Amino acid sequence: MIKILVIGEKCTDRFIYCDVFRLSPEAPVPVLNPIKTIENDGMSGNVVRNLLSLNSNILITHWYQDEVITKTRFIEKKSNHMFIRLDEGENKISHIELNSNRMLEISEFDIVIVSDYNKGFINDDELSLIGEFSKLSILDSKRKLNDKIINNYTFVKLNEFESFYNKDVISKHDNIITTLGSRGAKFKDKIYPSNNPKETIDVSGAGDTFTASFILKYQETSNIEESIIFANEMSSIVVSKRGTAVPK
Repeated sequence: MIKILVIGEKCTDRFIYCDVFRLSPEAPVPVLNPIKTIENDGMSGNVVRNLLSLNSNILITHWYQDEVITKTRFIEKKSNHMFIRLDEGENKISHIELNSNRMLEISEFDIVIVSDYNKGFINDDELSLIGEFSKLSILDSKRKLNDKIINNYTFVKLNEFESFYNKDVISKHDNIITTLGSRGAKFKDKIYPSNNPKETIDVSGAGDTFTASFILKYQETSNIEESIIFANEMSSIVVSKRGTAVPK
């Protein structure tokens, strides 16, 4: 049984699918008629969903904030066009408590995944300590990173925007994986293309899928190239589905 710790802010992803037949007479905006609502765990919760979908031989511990965060998307059902997203509950997030017992607990997990949305649950020093005490770790972060944080993780996963935002520090490190959307992923200046790209319908949560898929495969094989190829494949599956889907 593989013991996995997932740390980071969690939310409820709510997708309200609507019919749209006319514009409002009061303003030049479409009138949305809700017909279906789907809810699932998002942010670090979506990482957990992906892990459970990918491997049944795992035991997951999940550390996240006390407050409820909700992301509500209003979407035209036929085209999957999102008209608006409403985020609630992010203004004041409780802080993680990393005492000596928790640090010891971190060191006992086979894999530690940090899904850091930079909402206040973890600060820079704690982020660095989590990586330092982990056996095998991967960080997916939305914040400005520093050398100490990056050095303490086995891998750091960034998208293209996050990679550009951190370009002054990541050039000095060789543990960075940059996802490139339909073009695949880059590691050590080598691009690993997606071998089976599918039509993109919804990119929600695709980064979570890549992170979960990559680190599970790497824990199994210790092969970075094979793990990136597998993660590309799993990510191409979820972007071909609506909402924050998981691979089967």
